[in-house]
Amino acid sequence: MWIATSDHCRKIDRQTSENYGISSTVLMERAGLAVFEVVQQTMPEPGKITVVCGKGNNGGDGFVVARLARDFGYHVECLVTATETELRAEAADAMRSAHSHGVVPVFSDDARWARKLEMLGTRELIVDAVLGISASGDLKGAAREAIEAINRSGVPVIAVDVPSGIHCDSGEELGDSVWALRTVTFGQPKPFLFQGTGIEHSGYWSVSDIGIPRQLLSEPTEARLLDGPYIGHLLPERLRGCHKGDNGSVLVVAGSTRYRGAAILSARAALRAGAGLVTVAGVPDVCRAVSAALPEAILVPLPERDGVVDPAAAEVLLNIPKIHSAIFGPGLSHDASVLEFLDRVWRHWTLPSVIDADALNAVSAGVRLPDTECVLTPHSGEMSRLLQLSIAEIESDRFQTVRQAVEHFGQCVLLKGPYSLAGMPEHPLMVNCTGNPGLAVGGAGDVLSGIIGTLLAQCVGALDAAACGMYWHGAAGDLCAEEIGPVGFLASELADRLPQARRNIINACLGAS
Repeated sequence: MWIATSDHCRKIDRQTSENYGISSTVLMERAGLAVFEVVQQTMPEPGKITVVCGKGNNGGDGFVVARLARDFGYHVECLVTATETELRAEAADAMRSAHSHGVVPVFSDDARWARKLEMLGTRELIVDAVLGISASGDLKGAAREAIEAINRSGVPVIAVDVPSGIHCDSGEELGDSVWALRTVTFGQPKPFLFQGTGIEHSGYWSVSDIGIPRQLLSEPTEARLLDGPYIGHLLPERLRGCHKGDNGSVLVVAGSTRYRGAAILSARAALRAGAGLVTVAGVPDVCRAVSAALPEAILVPLPERDGVVDPAAAEVLLNIPKIHSAIFGPGLSHDASVLEFLDRVWRHWTLPSVIDADALNAVSAGVRLPDTECVLTPHSGEMSRLLQLSIAEIESDRFQTVRQAVEHFGQCVLLKGPYSLAGMPEHPLMVNCTGNPGLAVGGAGDVLSGIIGTLLAQCVGALDAAACGMYWHGAAGDLCAEEIGPVGFLASELADRLPQARRNIINACLGAS
């Protein structure tokens, strides 16, 4: 499913009307119906609802909701953040239709306006139809008053298309914004759902089909939301006649005396993701820990200096035979000797690689990436160091941050976090939809590196490996949340759910065929 910016949405609306003869009035009716269906799901028995409308098309959708709710026996109040003369044509038509069905709008110049806002806390449900995808600039006047009153009320909110006060493309607040329980957006998902304040303030969200022609919705945009069937077609098959050498040999360059577990988790994930062979290269303490926890792994002890890898280990690493991909970074530490080690190795490295954790910190410190296909997997803190940006700047527009990193490094970049994003030069961004807050735990990133390293070893391209890896990783996290609990599952348990998660993805893919 393609993700649409506000400009793209307006273009599609125009084409829907001009090329397919579907008017904005028809789309408004369908949008209002989609939201009212969610109202019925949320409040099956007719109760007291307030619909807060703006002066534009978003407000028009709200008037349709108010009319339908009134027809179905709900006790409806309708507040409008404008005067009647300020309503745009389609919204005015929808308002008059609602009025003819018994809805009595209270406009912002009405003497009852302030009192009605104060009384929102006595309602059972609020529908937010104040501002839509075109909102920009700082909020002011009646719109801001309404948004502040909605949030003070403590009443559950259903937002129409976008929570009012959230910028559609960046997800940032325009001074203040509605905190919705549920957001019903139309046609296609929008960027605000995946970044900025929009992630939280959208609540649970869904995309409703309001009859926009499929040909328009299938036009590629700058970002794609991943789904199971798409990922299932990218995952490599395991042939009946294969042997372990056919399924990828992954080298994990990880760990230090202080951080031994990182190597174990990456190697465990690589094996659980289906790698035929996994070799761990690390200092002796790391090798002993891996041997005890993961007897399936091959071990290559590296020379050490004060508990971390010695630069002389580069020669050992460059002579390991029959490797198809590598994972650099988890738990290596950022001592000067590690930087020198990576610099020596990467000057001559030619295999596809995952650059993670302390290897990313080495890049931030000036170590040049290997001249080969790489997937960089930073979280916001690591991205901050890579691009010399504040974390606040990164989180304010994650889409643009990934594009900037891709342009800077010329490699595939995966920004981890809620709704992880992956990008590559001359390709649309890939946006993940699996996963949950329980994944915010030490070691989860090491598991992700193991998955992506395995896919690279199985000849999956960098962007596809990143997309598959983050979707698969999140799906395993969702299994953990379901089977163990939403908080407190371990990274090792996450790795152990990878085979089951893969099976579920493949089954979903077959079911969609």
